[in-house]
Amino acid sequence: MDALDRAIIAELERDGRLTNVELAHRVGLTTGPCLRRVQRLEADGVIRGYRAVIDPTAVGRSFEVLIDLTLDAQDSETVERFEQTLAQAEEVRELRRLFGTPDYFVRVAVADLAAYETFLSQHVMTIPRVRGITSHFTMKNVKPAP
Repeated sequence: MDALDRAIIAELERDGRLTNVELAHRVGLTTGPCLRRVQRLEADGVIRGYRAVIDPTAVGRSFEVLIDLTLDAQDSETVERFEQTLAQAEEVRELRRLFGTPDYFVRVAVADLAAYETFLSQHVMTIPRVRGITSHFTMKNVKPAP
């Protein structure tokens, strides 16, 4: 990967809807070589996809909660069941297994506090072997994820 590839990636991270013509102009290439580089970056898995960034308020998910979660056991059955259950929940925006304590970091987006309580009691607390749940409520998102 060279400086031109990095420039292409930076531009696409800023605006994934750039046309090839505009992208080529911004990075100082002609359209053919620029397109070939983008296709190579896609084929190599460097560019894994494109997405729309949605306003959470518009889709009823403006209440975000960060959860530290600890399990009672770390056996493969417990871990698999927990991960599969939470990964399927549409409220879960991010699920990370961590080294150390807590075992998991979960980012949840719901409509409001009542919806979070429902999610917690009907989804998370029904999963066997969940030992500890600590909820963190966001005061202000200073630097949102891209």
